[in-house]
Amino acid sequence: MSNRVINILVPVISVILGLLVGAVIMLVSGYDPVKGYIALWNGIFGDAYNMGETVRQITPYLLSGLAVAFAFRTGLFNIGVEGQLIVGWFAAAYVGVAFDFPMYIHLPLAILAAAVAGGLWAFIPGLLKAKLQVHEVIVTIMMNYIALHTTNALIKVMSDGGDNTGTIHASASLKSAFFESMTDFSRLHYGIFIAIAMVVVMWFILEKTTTGFELKSVGFNQHASQYAGMNVQKNIILSMVISGVFAGLAGAMEALGTFQYASIKSGFTGIGFDGIAVALLGANTPLGIIFGATLFGALKYGALNMPNEAGIPVEIVSIVIAIIIFFVACGYVIRYFLEKTNKKKEAK
Repeated sequence: MSNRVINILVPVISVILGLLVGAVIMLVSGYDPVKGYIALWNGIFGDAYNMGETVRQITPYLLSGLAVAFAFRTGLFNIGVEGQLIVGWFAAAYVGVAFDFPMYIHLPLAILAAAVAGGLWAFIPGLLKAKLQVHEVIVTIMMNYIALHTTNALIKVMSDGGDNTGTIHASASLKSAFFESMTDFSRLHYGIFIAIAMVVVMWFILEKTTTGFELKSVGFNQHASQYAGMNVQKNIILSMVISGVFAGLAGAMEALGTFQYASIKSGFTGIGFDGIAVALLGANTPLGIIFGATLFGALKYGALNMPNEAGIPVEIVSIVIAIIIFFVACGYVIRYFLEKTNKKKEAK
């Protein structure tokens, strides 16, 4: 087998193993796995509405996955994507509500505000890491809580004690009448094109620019990079800021596309934390992120149909979905066995 064949077989075998083990869990728990997986399929592809909602679910996962992966590729662990997404969400909603410009000004401005907010939120742990060697994992985790409660307080002030910012103006909305008519009025919006464009942007920065080479070099070996004349501190900060920009854009997708407002949250959205799984599933590569986000988003949304159609409890559904993702994440083990088998065949 060639490496290309192995690369195709690894995710396919991983998903099949995950589905089989998930079926065993449903069977042992007293539920019909065939009905369960039919319900999952229908939840993803059953009709135009479900397909639209599935793609809509994938959109923020693409961007949160890019945020985590970009930091990983440059030697940093940005566990604060959730907080950066939340401040991006608020910034986009604020601009969408507080101003009323023509669409060609208003929409780009709201998206830019989210990107800047996410970048600035990530700048703080980047600065502390670069200047004081404070570990970015600790700072970013703590800043998630600060982001959650700060934005909640700002929403209360903005709404005079209310629980949301109010609906954004149509001129700042990513909603699409075309997509609505195609998908039976799902919440699918133009944000999917922004998310795909950002996949290309990440690939271009890391693979085709001098800056990307420096960022990866600093992540791989700071001492060697400094010896080669690179500004290590600047590159650490820049890496975190770019990662934060991707996260802020994920928040914009929710504010301007899915919900059309920002509301007080009792807890985290989970999208930022799920971005860690998406990045790992995609091996921190732009193309892999598309696969990881598609799998994660489709399973997340499709699984909502399993309790309704197949009567499987939410707890069992969560276990089954986690098992499938677990096997995909362990693809390197399957790769090892495939390569070992391949070598034995070649030796014979």
